[in-house]
Amino acid sequence: MTGSLRRRAAAEALGTAALVAVVVGSGIQAAKLSQDVGVQLLANSLATVFGLGVLIALFGPISGAHFNPVVTLIAWFTNRPPATEVGAYIGAQTAGAIVGAVVANAMFAEPLVTWSTHHRDAGNLLLGEVVATAGLLALIFGLLRSGRDHLIPTAVAAFIGSAYWFTSSTSFANPAVTIGRAFTDTFAGIAPDSVVPFIAAQLLGGVLGLAVVAVISPASSPAKEPTS
Repeated sequence: MTGSLRRRAAAEALGTAALVAVVVGSGIQAAKLSQDVGVQLLANSLATVFGLGVLIALFGPISGAHFNPVVTLIAWFTNRPPATEVGAYIGAQTAGAIVGAVVANAMFAEPLVTWSTHHRDAGNLLLGEVVATAGLLALIFGLLRSGRDHLIPTAVAAFIGSAYWFTSSTSFANPAVTIGRAFTDTFAGIAPDSVVPFIAAQLLGGVLGLAVVAVISPASSPAKEPTS
């Protein structure tokens, strides 16, 4: 990573905003182009795969391209950077996610802010979030520990794309993105009363993902910053 904390936090804000704009914008576009939910999900997932891979490659050298508070928290737990960095990253990610949703709404002439009415608090969906987040964190930190961090942009994008389809929740796996998606009542939205259960599931998934890494790759290589 390069630059001051301010520069890195700005990269996290911009990257997370762009990620949410991709997720929400592609969801709106897909719903306008087709009434088939399967086609909508396919378009949404493909756009997210390509967008996420590009954003990690672009911002990774600057901030580590976390774009995800769970990744930042696990990085803090394993590497212990100053708490001010953790707070700056998480604040930037959350603010960026909200801005990204508002921008996506604006691009498609939707109300700038409309609370989502898509309730996603069923137990099976929360289990899906635990599985998705655990898999994501195990992948990121497993690659870091094995010295294959150059694979992260492609591997993370591929995992999220597949998790759109194999998890019941369509793999939010990110508290900041979850908060941002509450600001749009479109295909990608999540109702505000579902946000806290989703975040709790994601945090649990992060802990489980770290436990998986401890089992399959217990020997740490020199500390590196993850990307998500």
